[in-house]
Amino acid sequence: MKKTLSIVVFIQACIWLSPGFAQSKIKIACIGNSITYGRGVANRETDAYPAQLQALLGNNYTVMNYGVSGTTLLRKGNAPYWQTQQYQNALNSQPDIVFIKLGTNDSKLINRAHLNDFVDEYKDFVCSFTRLSSKPRVILLLPVPSFKKDTAQIWDQVIVRKIIPAIQQVAYDMNIEVIDLHSLLIDKPQFIPDQVHPDKTGLSVIANRLAELVKQKRDTVYDIFSKIDSAKKITSFYGYQCADFQYNGRNCKIVNPKWSDKKHSWIWRARFWGTEPQVEIALLERGYHVVYCDVAELFGNAKAIGLWNNYYSLLRKAGLSKKAVLEGMSRGGVYVYNWAAENPRKVAFVYADNPVLDLKSWPGGKGKGPGSPANWETLKKDYQITSEENSSSFANSPMDKIKKIVKGKYPMLHVCGDADETVPMDENTLPFEQKVKALGGNIIVIHKPNAHHHPHSLPNPTPIVDLILKLKK
Repeated sequence: MKKTLSIVVFIQACIWLSPGFAQSKIKIACIGNSITYGRGVANRETDAYPAQLQALLGNNYTVMNYGVSGTTLLRKGNAPYWQTQQYQNALNSQPDIVFIKLGTNDSKLINRAHLNDFVDEYKDFVCSFTRLSSKPRVILLLPVPSFKKDTAQIWDQVIVRKIIPAIQQVAYDMNIEVIDLHSLLIDKPQFIPDQVHPDKTGLSVIANRLAELVKQKRDTVYDIFSKIDSAKKITSFYGYQCADFQYNGRNCKIVNPKWSDKKHSWIWRARFWGTEPQVEIALLERGYHVVYCDVAELFGNAKAIGLWNNYYSLLRKAGLSKKAVLEGMSRGGVYVYNWAAENPRKVAFVYADNPVLDLKSWPGGKGKGPGSPANWETLKKDYQITSEENSSSFANSPMDKIKKIVKGKYPMLHVCGDADETVPMDENTLPFEQKVKALGGNIIVIHKPNAHHHPHSLPNPTPIVDLILKLKK
């Protein structure tokens, strides 16, 4: 019996060690121009972002660099990628994953006359890979920023206004992934020494983001749209499908990621839909859903909380996770915190941006800020305030509910302009932060020196997104 078992073990070991039995490596093709090629770095064989990506992913992957300097996506461009040997090599490699990073050189003056062809030709380019027998996962990469001043050359205004929207249109029309590299480096000109080509550190930012994407576990089956019975109008939200529909008489929205993370995570925008959406876009890339239920202008009163409670129930029945990331910009801070105070077990994280936390400060104008007389009159009707005496004792702001908020034990992040003249920090976030910490709450404040109420968020949302992913309950 022992002899028979030994023979079986020996045979099995031989099978495992045989070349045919070994699991084939996942092949990743990196398509692009000089930034993909690695122009400008000391050693492109190790420093180009495909090489750094290979090092990050390890031996189970083969990352191939098919970058060609100066090339365009446009067929009529001054140097079409279509005509290169590397393009044919990439197709012949039968890749499992394809990263496409083209469009930078298309922004040159010499190529701008052909930009009307960009969307259709990009779709053709994508199809040349999706038709392969390997059926690769295709991921579009938005160009990194250019800091050049010469408007005839690679010009960031054209990248932002023409190239990026076109790539997002392709992502929407073809329902394929798109990753925003522009935002990742927009605040890091020191990593782009010649104003176009990232150095080794800048390329590592790209490589780390792509490695994170490749490694992330995905649910590619879940589709929240199929779980919502209401009639929906589908439009593009920066390359993602956004459903607009009515629920309980309110305007609602859900943005579907290209795939869901395993937890079916979501971020709930409270107010000012579409304003500075970079955090939401970064989370969509990571499989989060973005949702919205319009309760303007109820200023977080009992009716607003009730409407949100009903919407929350709908989203839970549709399969989203139990706890939401709440996002409150300006007066949206009142909405998220008043709801969170009543629903502490349903909150994973609060991201508040120049938030109103004391309604007597804004719109009341009872402090040093200007307030808003018209909104103050609306608020008095929402809360049935009948006299100035009642308004002076008003106690339905987040500032009045800190004990309930802290009991929720969810992390909080505020991003604030230190020179906010509309919602002064010393009447809102600063006393709120002090009281939260005194009660043992978890709050972080990112200060923007000399910044005003607008613009909200950060041009590069990475610090916000990293904290959400790291700290959320």
